[in-house]
Order: sequence, then structure tokens, then C-alpha cells
Amino acid sequence: MAQIFDAPSKAILRSQIAEHIAETDKSDKRETLSGEQPLPPDRFFDRELSWLKFNKRVLELAQDEDIPIIERATFAAIFASNLDEFFMVRVAGLKRRIDTGIAVTSPSGLSPRQQMRAISEQAHRLQDEHAHYVVDHILPDLAKENIKLLGWDKLTIAEQERLSKYFRQQVFPVLTPLAVDPAHPFPYISGNSINLAVLVENPASGKSHFARVKIPDNINRLVPVDDMTEDEADEVRYGFITMENLIIAHLESLFPGMIIKEARSFRVTRNEDIEVEEDDAENLLNAIEKELLRRRFGPPIRLEISDETSPFLSQLLADQMGVTPEEVYRLPAPLDATVLFELGGIDRPDLKFRPFVPTTNRQIAQVESSRAQDIFAAIRERDILLHHPYDSFSTSVQAFLAQAAADPKVLAIKQTLYRTSSNSPIIDALIDAAHAGKQVLALVELKARFDEDANIAWARKLERAGVHVVYGIVGPTTPQPSAHQPERPRSPADHTNGTTRPNPPPATRTPRANPH
Repeated sequence: MAQIFDAPSKAILRSQIAEHIAETDKSDKRETLSGEQPLPPDRFFDRELSWLKFNKRVLELAQDEDIPIIERATFAAIFASNLDEFFMVRVAGLKRRIDTGIAVTSPSGLSPRQQMRAISEQAHRLQDEHAHYVVDHILPDLAKENIKLLGWDKLTIAEQERLSKYFRQQVFPVLTPLAVDPAHPFPYISGNSINLAVLVENPASGKSHFARVKIPDNINRLVPVDDMTEDEADEVRYGFITMENLIIAHLESLFPGMIIKEARSFRVTRNEDIEVEEDDAENLLNAIEKELLRRRFGPPIRLEISDETSPFLSQLLADQMGVTPEEVYRLPAPLDATVLFELGGIDRPDLKFRPFVPTTNRQIAQVESSRAQDIFAAIRERDILLHHPYDSFSTSVQAFLAQAAADPKVLAIKQTLYRTSSNSPIIDALIDAAHAGKQVLALVELKARFDEDANIAWARKLERAGVHVVYGIVGPTTPQPSAHQPERPRSPADHTNGTTRPNPPPATRTPRANPH
């Protein structure tokens, strides 16, 4: 029978656990031997600060002028995406440990609060450097190549008319402005969404009101400006306006009769780390699914606002979001540089890396033939070491599994799945093998950062096909996986009190012909 603790008891329990951890941490430290110099206390790099240094190197790639400009823009987008995940997981987890009181000094010697202060200082400096570099260098360098991010006032009358028609037909129907008044509380702001904070004034009463407009996330944020290329011009020109600037130019249609006093973009990052007590969860898959629903409503841990936002509006947003001054990041627009990923679709190969085409490992396909390679025959001859991405994945691992699924001599396939793409052929091969009557086991890593939804969807599909799916969470303590039992008979060796606890297989445990 489970024991239930009330709130005071929980606080006492947390305090006792923290004391125990601290004492255990002290007792685990080795005493210095006679004549031996003590190890320096700063001998370890801090895990979180080291990660920020890694992302700094990503930013340096965006700043490398020897790299083609569209690729530099992509690196700037990668930096932003990386930092988002860092806040959603690592900063969120650190903040949660501070709030619970169960937090001990890290191996680097920093307390959680010292870590948080150092992270805040470095993250502010890095994000400010990144945002200004995008505005002051990336965008101007793109403009030199006739790829321009334009403001509404820089468009011609014809271009404005064309975009106004696009706004009325495609954008206006999906917008839902929400005003804040005594009858309407401050709206929920979803994590990582771009929003407009709008101050409007009623000309009749003279009263000001706050409203929020969410930028739709089901439409490209960079809206192409047509007819940028002149008929006589030799070079193709690409012009774009951000969705938020297009909406700002048409706010009067959203707030008819009101005076638009201010409209600025802002963005909130929330705690999206998953907390699962896997040892206690009877059904790990259901527990993860519940956590995914809860994750959408995690507490805010970062507020990004346009650096042109007035002090009044800035304070209003910070107060309503419940963030501290250290968690507010004032940055030049456009916020969320992941929008630069959209430039990758521009047809300018001269501004990108040369395409890389992986080759088929010569030991798998030694001779040219119209027939598919026989990988089993190749590995009977010798061991084959694959180097990805230089060796093609599709003609090696993927082809190997497809051949194993079709080979009647293969009796079992065991596979570990961490991150799966939306159109994973590996999954298809496992399903084909199960349909062919083979024993198929897949260890699915559920807590694969922000790929949980895709992994769960594939896992469900595998189960329906008759695959024995084992769910696990890989973490610092490497917990044992927990099984969701498929509806088909299994051997007694598969069971331990209703829970499967096999040793996790390696990244790819490949089948052999005629296995014993």
C-alpha cells in the first residue's frame, strides 16, 4: 500500500533527502594521502556552462565569412534552436531542483544557484551577440546577394496591395486577437510561439487596453514578396517580409475603430522537461504521454521581447508571465532566429555547401550489378566497418534490415530506436519482418528530446504489427526499461513480475542468417 504524504511532510522529507545526499557526497570523497597534493577544486568543467561554450562554437560558424552565406544563416538558426532546447530542458531542470530544495553542489564545485547565475550571465551575452550579428551581418550579407528581409514601408504600392490581398485571404481567417479586461484575463501564451503585444486606445473613452495576437504557426513566417525580379535584370532577387510585420501593417482590421499605440513581438520559453518516476510507473508509455500533455503548460523560464518595446509594455509582460528580470531577454527583431531555416529553400546553390552524396561501401557492393547487394554474403566474407555519413545509410543498415525482413532464414530481429524520422524505412522493415512471422523486438527510447511524440506513434504502430516493443528512458542513472506487453504470447523468460527487463541491446543488433 502506497504511503501518501501531506504538504508539510513532503517538505520535511525533501529536507531530509537533501541532507542525506550532502552527507553521502562528503563521505564519497577520497582523503588525500600523505605527501599527495590535493586535487584542485576547479578540475571539472561545469556541464551546463560547457554546453554554452559548445553553442558558442556554433555561433562562430555563423560568423565565419569563408562559409557560404545561406549556410551561415542556417548555423545562426541552429544556434537559436540549440539554445531553446537548452532552456527547455537543462535550465528548466536546474530551476526545478532549486525550487524543490533537493539540490547539491555539482562536480564543478558550483551550487545550483551559482550555476543559474553563471548561465544567465553567459546566455544573455551569447544571445545578445547572436541577435545583433544576425541583424548587423547575416541579413546585410544576404541582401548583398539579393535576398532581402523587407519592412512594410520598403514595399512598392503594387507589392503592398498584393500582400494585403494575401493577408485578407490567407492570414486574417486564422488570427484570434485576445483583449485583456476585467472580464477577460491574460491569455495563456504557448511556449516558443511568436506573439504580438498590442496596446490599443479607445478614442471615445481614452482608455488603453492590452491585446495579444498569436502569429500562426501553420504558415511560413517569411512571406515572399512577388515580382522582386525586374524583367531586364540578370540576377534573381528574393524579397521577404516577416509574418509579424505583415500583421502589424494590418492591425486596424483586427481592432476596428481603435487607435494602435504600440505593437511589439515577444516570445516565451517554458519548462518542457519530462518528469517521470520510471521505477514507479506501471505503464511507462502512458506516463510519458501524460507528461507530454503537461509539458505544454510548464512554467515560463525565459521571456524574449523586442528591444524597441516600451518600459510599460515590457513590465506588463514580465509581470503577467511571472518571470524575473534576469529571465527577460531584450533583443533586436526578428525574434526567434530559427526562421532563417526557411531560407534554405532558396534556389541559390552558389550560396550553399556543395551537395554531399554518400557512397555505398565498396565491401557491400564490390561489383556493379542490376541486382540488389547481398549483405549477408558480404559479412560472411569479412567484418565491415561503416562510416556514416560517408557510407550511405540507405544502402547499408537500411538495406541490411530490409534483406533480413525478407530472408526466411532470419528468425529474429532486435533493434534499439532512439530518434526516428517521420518516414522511417527502418520501422517499415521491422513491420514487414513481424508480418513475415519473425520474432521482432524493438527497444524504444521514449525520452528522446522532443521526439517523444514521433517515437510513441511509431511504437504504437509497431505494437499493432505484432512487434514486441520495450520502452525505456536513458539517463545518467541508466534505468531499466519498462515494457508495454504486446497482445501475443511470449516466453517465461520475457517476464519478471509482469515487466520485461532485458539488457538493452546495442544501437543496432543486426540479425544473422541461420541464428542459433
